[in-house]
This record gives sequence, C-alpha cells and structure tokens, in this order.
Amino acid sequence: MKKNSRFIQYISFGVLVTLSVTSCSSLKKNNYEYHVEVPDVYTLQDSLSSGDSTNIALIHWKDFFNDEQLISLIDQGIQHNFDMKKALTNIEIAQLKADQAKLNWLPNVDATIGNLAYQYRSENFYSNPSANWHKEKGIDPPKNMYNYTNQHMSGISVSWEIDVWGKFKDQKQMALNDYLKSEEAKKAIQTQLIAQIAEGYYNLILLNAQLDVAQTNFELSKNTLDIIQLQYEAGQITALAKQQTKSQMLTAKALIPSLKQQISLQENQLNFLVGSFPKSIDISSKKLENYFYQDALTEGVPLQLLTNRPDIHSAELDLLSANANVGVTQKQRYPSLKIDLGGGVNSMLPENWFNIPGSLFGSVVGGITAPVFNKKKLKTNYEVALKERDKTEITLQQNVHKAISEVTDALIIIKTIDEQLDIAVEQVTNSSLAVRQSNLLFNSGFATYLEVINAQRSALENELNLNRIRKNKLVARIQLYKTLGGGWQ
Repeated sequence: MKKNSRFIQYISFGVLVTLSVTSCSSLKKNNYEYHVEVPDVYTLQDSLSSGDSTNIALIHWKDFFNDEQLISLIDQGIQHNFDMKKALTNIEIAQLKADQAKLNWLPNVDATIGNLAYQYRSENFYSNPSANWHKEKGIDPPKNMYNYTNQHMSGISVSWEIDVWGKFKDQKQMALNDYLKSEEAKKAIQTQLIAQIAEGYYNLILLNAQLDVAQTNFELSKNTLDIIQLQYEAGQITALAKQQTKSQMLTAKALIPSLKQQISLQENQLNFLVGSFPKSIDISSKKLENYFYQDALTEGVPLQLLTNRPDIHSAELDLLSANANVGVTQKQRYPSLKIDLGGGVNSMLPENWFNIPGSLFGSVVGGITAPVFNKKKLKTNYEVALKERDKTEITLQQNVHKAISEVTDALIIIKTIDEQLDIAVEQVTNSSLAVRQSNLLFNSGFATYLEVINAQRSALENELNLNRIRKNKLVARIQLYKTLGGGWQ
C-alpha cells in the first residue's frame, strides 16, 4: 500500500513539473497569421455587364448551360467519370484518417494471450541455477545454458501518453485539413471535367458545322466544274481553267473525310469523359449560330477567388497544415508524460489462471521523458517546419496570382471576341454575295473562271473561320466560368 502511495506521489510530482513547464512555455505559443495580397478589381472590370448582376462563379452549372443534351452529358460525367470516382474514394480515405486522428488522446490497449518466454543462463551468470529439476537428489545442475526462468503470461497492457502540450490537437487539425483538401480536389476535378465536357460538346458541334460548309462548298465547286467542263469541250477555255477549278473542288472534298475523322475522335473523347464506351452522339439539330448568351453576369472581385477557386482554398489548407506541423515539431521538443499499466496471469495451464492471487501479476510504470541530446534532430525538424510553412505561403500567393492572371486572360478574350465575330459575319456575307455575283457574271461572260474560283475559296475560308469564332465565344464563356471557380456548386 505504501509502494502504491509513493508511486502516486511520484506521478503527481511529475504532473506538477510538467504543468509548470507548460506555463513557462506559454510564451512560445504557435501564433501565426498570414496575408494574401489581391487587387481590388480585375483589369477590364467592365468587360461584362455592369450594375446589379450575379457573380458568374456562383451559378449552378445546370443553370449556367441552357442545352439539355449538354446538361445530361455533364451529369453523366459527374456520376461516372473515372477521375471523379477516384476523387470520391480519396475523400472517403481522408475521412477515415480524420476520424482516427480524433482518437489519438485515448490510451493504447493491447492484449497478450499465451506469451511464452524462456531464459537460459551460464556459469558466469550472477546467480545460481534455480530451475526446479536441479533439486532432485544426486543430480548436479549444468553450468552452461541451464533453464533459468519460464514465463507463460496472458494479460492486458495499457499505455497512455497525456497530451499536455496539445500535440494531438495539432495532428487532428492536420488530418482534418487533409480531408478538406480532398473535398477541394473533388471540386477542382468537377470544375475541370465540366469545362472539358462543354468544350468537347461545342467542338463537336463546330466539326459538324464545318462538315456542312465543306459539303456545301464541294457541291458548289462540283457544279462550277461541270460548267467549266462544258466550256472546255466547246473550246471556250483552256485545260488550265478546268484543272484549277478541279483543284478548288478537291480542296473542299478533302476536308470531308478529315472532318468525319475528327468528329469520330471527338465523340470518343466525350464518351470517355462521361464514363461510357465509344458511341455516336447525335447533335444534328445543334447549330452554333443558335447559341446566344445575354446573361446579366459579372466576374466579381478578386477577393472572391479565395473562396470560389478550389485550388486556392486547397493551397490555403496546405498552409494551415504546415502551421500545425510547426506546432507538432515544436512540442516534440518538450517533455512527454506517459503511464503504462499491465496486468494478467502468469501460468501456462488455463486451470491455474483462476488461482488468485497465485497466478496474477501486475505492473505500473509512469514517467516524464524529456529529450536532452538528439544530435539536433528535433530542433532541425522544427526549423525545417518553419521554412516549409514559409514555402507553402509563397505557393498560396503564387496560386492567387495565377488565378488572377487566368481571369484577366479570359476577360481579354471575351472583350475582343465579339468584335472578331462581327467582322467574321461581315466577311461571310460579303463572300457569299461575291460567289453569287461571280457565277452570274461568269455565266454572262463578264467574269473569268479565276474570279469564280477565288470567290468560292474565300467563301469556304470565311465560313470555316466564322464557325471557329462562334465556338471560341462559347469556350471563352466556359473558361471565364472555370477560372472564377464555378462549376462545383
């Protein structure tokens, strides 16, 4: 009883010493604040509609797109895309680790069943042979490798490190940040996926539109070649005129198989993104000129990127984890208070387990362990953690600058693309008129075949360019939505 009382006194004294050290070290709390620099507004802030309007990044993706077929493809991709599935699995893994980190303050409990230990000694051992068999009369015990003790132990051991400094709290915070990062990674993947599906969908519409232009131009060139052939047979023009007209026709004809190939490849890519096997995607009713977006939207202010963009939020969580790691490495330099309890039976035969107290054993060990000399490892770990935190803060600021640059680029494209579109429409209108007039003049003998060929070539190039700009306008809108952090809501 006195021994137990003395042990409790030792432990109490150790706790008091530890708590006193804690109070003395309170001046070394891990107080850390960081500041992220952002401009007040973007360059070209007036690129979208001004006034009371909705931040584009806050719009749900189903409301952002007004094409039911595209919405269906995106919804299928979110459910079945392989990267999305892996992201969800990573979230589950991080959740398990975060739940486990909450239990770090509990003691470790281990059960030992049938632990056998045999110890052998020689004549130089400090005591005499003590095995039972040497007591038999007339038999001298051996001097070397005699059986000194046998142990047959079964019991339970409890080890508990008391979190005096809050080290486990910091570790729990790091695990929680990892879980939140997995959530942000899922958001980033979803934003990227939606942008890829939408861009692929619009590109598929573009390729079909280009195919229609190529086929129309091919038929027009073919009709022109038929007229040239008749004039050649009548001796009105040379073979050179027929060859050049045929070359123009073949130029348009060569686009057809190339565009069909690109359409099939784009369909395969879209099917892969949405998690399905290759199949045809019918968009024959979709026309680029039918897509008009006159939404009252705004890009908001740069400060909103800190909450809207998953990659920035993830970098911020990295910084918080790095700061928590500074706390962990700092507290590893302080004394640790640990209590070990053990108890059970020391008997080989189960019938003797209940021979109380004859087969019982128990142990109580408690102590305060303080690092004294570890080759400067603990101090180095702490200093490295500080540098890692500084590096993570730089990465966060770098991500913010990158995001602002991406938004600015998207705004520049959006601001200039309407002007390009107006010019392209005017070019197509003018070239279409030139084709009609050149055909009329050629049939009336007031224009040469070269004028007809040049008019058709110009019309083909202008129509293909107009379709590309129309698609680029749709893609620019998607890119702005993505760079502002939209698509995961």
